[in-house]
Amino acid sequence: MKVLHIIDGLGTGGAEKLLTEMVPALVQEGCQVDVLLLNGDKTPFYKQLAAGKYGNIYSLGKTFYNPLYIVKIIPYLSKYNIVHVHLFPAQYFAAIAKMIGNKNVKLVFTEHSTSNKRIENNKFKRIEKFIYSFYDKVICITQEVKNKLVEKLDLPQEKLIVIQNGIKIQDIKNAPKADRSNFGYFENERLLVMVAGFREQKDQDTLIRTLSLLPEKYKLLLIGDGERKDILKNLVKEIGVENRVNFLGIRSDVYSLLKMCDIAVLSSHIEGFGLAAVEAMACGVPLIASDVDGLAQVVNGGGILFKKGSEENLKMKIISLENIEYYKEISEKCLSKSREFDIKKLVDSTIKLYSDL
Repeated sequence: MKVLHIIDGLGTGGAEKLLTEMVPALVQEGCQVDVLLLNGDKTPFYKQLAAGKYGNIYSLGKTFYNPLYIVKIIPYLSKYNIVHVHLFPAQYFAAIAKMIGNKNVKLVFTEHSTSNKRIENNKFKRIEKFIYSFYDKVICITQEVKNKLVEKLDLPQEKLIVIQNGIKIQDIKNAPKADRSNFGYFENERLLVMVAGFREQKDQDTLIRTLSLLPEKYKLLLIGDGERKDILKNLVKEIGVENRVNFLGIRSDVYSLLKMCDIAVLSSHIEGFGLAAVEAMACGVPLIASDVDGLAQVVNGGGILFKKGSEENLKMKIISLENIEYYKEISEKCLSKSREFDIKKLVDSTIKLYSDL
């Protein structure tokens, strides 16, 4: 089976990370898989995928929002049994390419978010329904994502299928713990870490403001990059915690860094699933996450939820983990919960979907 995955790029983010790990797993199961990027920047995820030589990686340019990509996508559509698309604007470009270039191609889209500006704006409802109509199946990464598409766009139930994201648990288990002294931290310091792109959907702001309410021994590591980086750096300066926040950028040793830290936090405004949350739990690190649809269902029964955007509530949850017995209890629950999301389940379900189509 020949499969092409189309995605905006391989920058930092849950969808990008998922694709990087999903492609090798699909290849191991006998699929021939290539990847087409709108933006072909050589990011760490790009280099990781390319190093494995699992298939071809094609790129259309160095930006995301170029309508000419529609024309460039058309020749690819006839070369594959399945074309699997992720994220916006790749979602729109691939659908229009099918409409004008190859109406017979089997098109699959994975919806990675419970919400976005388009789906929440009634003015876009007809456009969104029109775009989704070109997809033979839409994978929803949680039941909450499916519910939202039915509620907001009246999409037919038979078009939607829930396949939860997955992680390579063995790779996480095998990752060594990083040495905090290499980063200038002492054993008596409490290290908080958040792994997420610096995008509007994420809420590093609340975590940074919470840090200012915590004792000096608490330090924060932010792993990721994005368009809000300067805004976050300005916030750090504004509230005077520059010496307590470390912007580490995009890293290839995330699992080792997670194991080095005491508490992982995923503070989000919107979260379809929260792959970074599952990875943190699989590292045995107590996780505290925003109580928002999608993420809450993934974390519930493992980590701790806090009221979205509330510094005081987040502070209380962090301080509660100073109780050693409670800390161990949450750590063990996180490990147990993470085992529900082994990537093999995702791959088996995805291959069945491809075969059915």
